[in-house]
Amino acid sequence: MNILFIVIIVVAVILAITGGLVQSLNFLLWVGLVLLVLAVIAWLIRSFTGSRTP
Repeated sequence: MNILFIVIIVVAVILAITGGLVQSLNFLLWVGLVLLVLAVIAWLIRSFTGSRTP
């Protein structure tokens, strides 16, 4: 009976870790996409206005 509880606890911990990783990776993916869109918008504005300050 104790081995069954240990197996259940190990499986629960593994599922919790992988679920948290997938959720955090999904969040980071969305943050990266938003930053990419903002960078493209800033580049387009800079190229259309013609300001070439280094």
